[in-house]
Amino acid sequence: MTATPADSPAGTVQIFAASTLYGAATVCAALDADLFGPRAEHRRILLVCNTAAIPENAVPLHRTDSFAALRGSFDEVRYWNDEIEPYHPSGWTPRQEDVPILQRLLRQSWDLGDAPLELIVESIQVSPARAITAIFDEGPVHIYADGLMSYGPTRNVLPYLLHGRIRRLLHLDLVPGLRPLLLSEYGVEPQAVPTEDFLEVLTDIAGTVPPPDRPAEPGCALLLGQYLSALGLISTAEEEELHARMVRGAVAAGLTDIVFKPHPSAPAKLSAAMEKAAAEAGATLRVLDEPVLAETLFERLRPALVVGCFSTALLTAAAFYGLPVARVGTRPLLERLSPYENSNRIPVTVVDALLPDLEAPGFTVAPPALDPADIADRVGPLTTAVGYCMQAKSYPHLAGEAADWLGAHYGSATAHYFKRRRLTALGLPGGMVGGVPAGARLLRKSPLVRRVVRQARARRAGRN
Repeated sequence: MTATPADSPAGTVQIFAASTLYGAATVCAALDADLFGPRAEHRRILLVCNTAAIPENAVPLHRTDSFAALRGSFDEVRYWNDEIEPYHPSGWTPRQEDVPILQRLLRQSWDLGDAPLELIVESIQVSPARAITAIFDEGPVHIYADGLMSYGPTRNVLPYLLHGRIRRLLHLDLVPGLRPLLLSEYGVEPQAVPTEDFLEVLTDIAGTVPPPDRPAEPGCALLLGQYLSALGLISTAEEEELHARMVRGAVAAGLTDIVFKPHPSAPAKLSAAMEKAAAEAGATLRVLDEPVLAETLFERLRPALVVGCFSTALLTAAAFYGLPVARVGTRPLLERLSPYENSNRIPVTVVDALLPDLEAPGFTVAPPALDPADIADRVGPLTTAVGYCMQAKSYPHLAGEAADWLGAHYGSATAHYFKRRRLTALGLPGGMVGGVPAGARLLRKSPLVRRVVRQARARRAGRN
C-alpha cells in the first residue's frame, strides 16, 4: 500500500479496481483522455485485485516493473487481497448484513471519511467487482472492459440496485465497426477509450522494460499463451499440443525465430511440447517468463506474425499495431465450450470469424484486413445472433435479427458457432422441428417442392 499524500484533493473519491496490467493501462488511458474529470477535483485510488488461481504464486500488477509507468495516475494504491484475506477475490462477496460495518471499516482504514464515491470496475457480473460495489453501495459505477468479452452479452442478471447505478461501459475499439453488447439490455451506453491515448500508455510501459539479453531477430513469430487448461476448457496435454501446433504453423509459414509469451495467470510452464516441436523443425525458441504485457513485445520486437488461440492481444496486435496475426484451435473450442452461454464464446467467435487460420492450406503472412464496414456487415450480425442464443431472455429484442441472419446464413460454414439444441429450443432456423431440421420443414410447405415430390412418387408407382 502507498500512503495517501497529505495534499491529496478533497471531493469525490474515485476507486479504480484492476486485476491486470492491461486493465490498469486501459484505466490510465481513460484518465489521460479526461473521461473522469479534472485530476484536481478527485482523489484517485487504484485498488489492485490479484485474481490468479493461486494469488501467492502470481505477481500482482502493482509489483511489476511495468507499473512504474502507471503509478503517477493515482494518488494511492491499495491491495484488495490484503483487505479480504484469507478469502480469494474471485470467490468472496459480503453477506448483506455485513455490508454496513464493512463499509464503515474500509472508509476508516482508507481515510475516506464521508466523501462521495465513484467506482470504476471490470467484469461486473462476478467478484471482485460485485463485492466492491456491494460494500460501497451508493454512488455511480462505471464499467470498463479490457477484452473481447465486451462484445458479448451480460453473463448474469444484475439486481436493479446495481445496474441502476451503472453510467457507462468504457471499452477499447479492438474490433472496429463492432458495437459492444455487454450491458446494453440495461440501456448502458458504450464509450470507446481513444486508441491514441491507449497506445501512448503502452509506449510508456514499454519504456520501463529492460531490453532482453538475447534480442529476437527482425521478423520473429510471437506466440501468445493463455491459461485454457486452468479454466477447464481443454486439458493440460491439449494446451501443450496447441502450443506445439503454433510452432509448427509458424515454421511452415517461413518463420524460424520464435518467441513464446506465456499468460501471466497461467499456473505452470506449458512449453515442453513446443520446445520439442521447435527442435524437430530446426527453429529457435525462447520463452519469456517475465510479467510484461504482450503489447510491450509488439513495440519492442515488431514481430512478423503474432499467433494465438483467442487472446485479446491478437486483436490489439492487428487493430492497434497493424501486425499480421493468425489463430489456432478455435473450432474445437467452439464445440466444447459449455454451457453455451460461456462468456468465452463471443471472444472465440470474433477471433474465428475475423482472423486467418494458421493451419489452413495456403496460409500466408499478410497484413490484417479489419475493414469497419465489412466487420459491421459480416461479423456484427453473427455476434448478435450468437449473443441472442447465449442469453435470449435478456435480449428478446434481438430475436428477429438473429432469426433473419440464421435464415440467410446458417449452413456448413457457420454451423460451428451454434448448437442445434439451442436453435431448436429458441425456434430459430437451423434447429430441429418434429425430428427434422426446421429448414426441411419449411421446404415441405413449399408448393413447388410438394408438386415435385408428388410427381416423383407417381413415377415410382408407375414403375412398380
